[in-house]
Amino acid sequence: MTAASIAGSGALPADQTPVHEPAGAVTVVDLDGLPEVDFGDTEDELTRRGILRTDVDACGPTLSGHQTISPIFAEDRLVLLWVGDPVRTPEGVAAGTPIAEVRTRYPAARHLRAPQGTYRFDGLLARDGDRAYLFLHDGQRVRKVIAGYADWAQRAFDEGHGPC
Repeated sequence: MTAASIAGSGALPADQTPVHEPAGAVTVVDLDGLPEVDFGDTEDELTRRGILRTDVDACGPTLSGHQTISPIFAEDRLVLLWVGDPVRTPEGVAAGTPIAEVRTRYPAARHLRAPQGTYRFDGLLARDGDRAYLFLHDGQRVRKVIAGYADWAQRAFDEGHGPC
């Protein structure tokens, strides 16, 4: 195992982000949600199915088995998922992805500028019908991926709300 570890080690090219999860452990969030969680599901449905947990010390409910995903509910319905690495979109975009790569994979994404004088990130909104990805970025790399209903993603950006 040591030889295999040494053989695979070394510096990554500057344009690549290291992968922190074991092979096969990547979670994909798409514009429907997650494999077991759909946008529009109610808090009660997800709790009854054992997916939504409210018994943990966090800033809000969490999803079982998904420590880097924060669900956002409005009117008892799941409207957004705030996701962190290693969660990716089907096109491979995750926290740490270079902005140039996001623009290549989502060429119709609309640039959103954070209000001056705030500590908020700019965004790229990649909309498809009533759903969207919102990629918050520092001008170089994605810092947070948000998926869900487009109107709620836009609202979260405009109002500067987070999962907590």
